[in-house]
Amino acid sequence: MNTPYFECIKSFLEEIGIPLKQKKLEDDCFLPGLKIDKGTLYYDPEKLKNTGDILHEAGHIALMTKEEKNIIVGSVSEFRDPGKEDEIGVLCWTFAAITHLEIPPEIVFHTDGYKGDSETLIMGFQNGQYIGLPLLVWMGLCEYESFPTMKKWVRE
Repeated sequence: MNTPYFECIKSFLEEIGIPLKQKKLEDDCFLPGLKIDKGTLYYDPEKLKNTGDILHEAGHIALMTKEEKNIIVGSVSEFRDPGKEDEIGVLCWTFAAITHLEIPPEIVFHTDGYKGDSETLIMGFQNGQYIGLPLLVWMGLCEYESFPTMKKWVRE
């Protein structure tokens, strides 16, 4: 796949232990060309619309418990009770990742996603409004004072 930042994201995921594998996918994916399947992130280069979506979906895997990694296939929200979503934590994790990788925020927080709030998310994170940070701290991934620097990238 020859899209901006793909190799950077792929190398990062390999480094932190999140498997990324190419596979032909059906059209029933939550995001076009991406599917979480028991701790592995599959992508279909013919259907993937935004390279940054890979990093965001990997964030869902990074925040899963070991038990969740063994059972979750497809949309994470379908496996969680209401009120136990991790989306704000994933947004914050993703911001830390793009900061670490020096990727422009628009690559992940693109205008085709985030229910039209991509610019608001970018401005908020750039101004230190780290929604989801308490969740990452609670998971032991980072400290308040040093964010967006992470102690570790994947929940144990």
